[in-house]
Amino acid sequence: MSFGALHVARTGLDAQSFRMQVIANNLANVNTTGFKRDRASFETLAYQTMTAAGAPSSADNRYAIGLNLGTGVSLAGTARIDTQGGLNVTGNSLDMAIEGSGYFQVTMPDGRTGYTRAGNFSMAADGTIVTSDGKPLVPQIQVPEGATGISIGADGMVSATVPGQAEVVELGQIEIARFANSAGLQSIGDNMLVETAASGAPIVGVAGTEGRGSLRGGMLEGSNVNVVEELVDMIETQRAYEVNSKMIQATDEMMRNAAQSL
Repeated sequence: MSFGALHVARTGLDAQSFRMQVIANNLANVNTTGFKRDRASFETLAYQTMTAAGAPSSADNRYAIGLNLGTGVSLAGTARIDTQGGLNVTGNSLDMAIEGSGYFQVTMPDGRTGYTRAGNFSMAADGTIVTSDGKPLVPQIQVPEGATGISIGADGMVSATVPGQAEVVELGQIEIARFANSAGLQSIGDNMLVETAASGAPIVGVAGTEGRGSLRGGMLEGSNVNVVEELVDMIETQRAYEVNSKMIQATDEMMRNAAQSL
C-alpha cells in the first residue's frame, strides 16, 4: 500500500512540474506579439478496482459502494486560450492586428502554410510583405518601389500612393483564415501554428466576414497573458508540489517505522 502511495505522489510531482513549465512559458511570452496563453489540463490515471460496487458481499447482500484505489494523475494536454489580446498603436503602416478570430497566412520554408496572430510585418527588398524572418504573406502583396502612404483597411485591402498615379492604388487584399477548432492547431515556434486533423481545414476569406475578425492597420495585438493570474497559478502549483513532496516524505517515514517494528 505504501509503495502505491509513493507512486501516486510521484505522479503528482510530475504533473505539477509540467504545469509549472506551462506557466513559465506563458510568463516568458508576456511581451510576445499575438501570443496566446496555454492552460495545462490533467486527468486521473487508471483505478484499481478491489471491490466492485454491487458485487455480492454475502449470499443475500451486495456492496453498496466499491473499493477503488486511484493510481495518480497525468497531463492530458495543453489548451490554448484564444482570448483577444490588447491592441497597441505602433504607427508602422505594415503592422497589423486582427480584432476578433482568425489568423494571418504565411508560406514557410518547407512550402507549408503557417498561421499566426503576430502582425509585425515588414517589406522585403523586392517589395513583398513578409514576416520579420522573411516568410512571405499569403496571398503575396507587392508594394511598388517608391510607394508612400501605405494603408490597410478593416477588410484587409492594402492601398498606397504610387509614383505616377494621381489616385490611391489598391495593391491587393489580405485574407484571413479561421478554423472550426482553432485549439487543435499545433504550435511549432516562431509565432507559427500549423493545421492538424483536429483543427480541420482552414476557411479562408475576407476579414470581417463569416465570423472572421477585422484588421487594424498600424496596430499590433499584444499577448493575452495576465501576469497576476499567472503568478496566482504559480503559487498554487508550488504549494501543490510541496504537498506531494511531503506525501513522499510521510510515506517513506511510515515504511521506515514499519520496517523497524518488524
